[in-house]
Amino acid sequence: MYDISKVGRNIELFIFDIYIAINKIKYVSLQFNNAQELLYDFISWDSVIREFQIIGEASKYLLKAKLLDNYYRKIVDFRNVITHEYFGIDADEIWNIIHNNINNFEKIVIKLIKNIEPDLKNELIDSYIDDNRYLDFIVKNLKQLKD
Repeated sequence: MYDISKVGRNIELFIFDIYIAINKIKYVSLQFNNAQELLYDFISWDSVIREFQIIGEASKYLLKAKLLDNYYRKIVDFRNVITHEYFGIDADEIWNIIHNNINNFEKIVIKLIKNIEPDLKNELIDSYIDDNRYLDFIVKNLKQLKD
């Protein structure tokens, strides 16, 4: 097993970071009808890109901890592209990922959350609810994960 202590965070926190980021991406993207609309709203576009960076960075630790199989390495690779080759980000590719891939990954993340020891899981959910209390959609979705 990967020694997560090297980064100073519990692996469960990375799982929740991904879950929150996915929910933010889905929420923001609902305001738009296509990739170009999202791209032309720079605040929303930057927000979505930032959340994808969080997903990729956190996924790196889940891969190292063997909580995700190597198939999901492409998420980390995608994060590297949007971070280091930001000038070449394809809006249609982002849109496609949001509408064709993110829900499946969210299901995997939810399974990981459900596998967390129940007391710890509920404690983390309460903490994330408190941290995101100003985002009703996040609070609602987190509450649905409680035992």
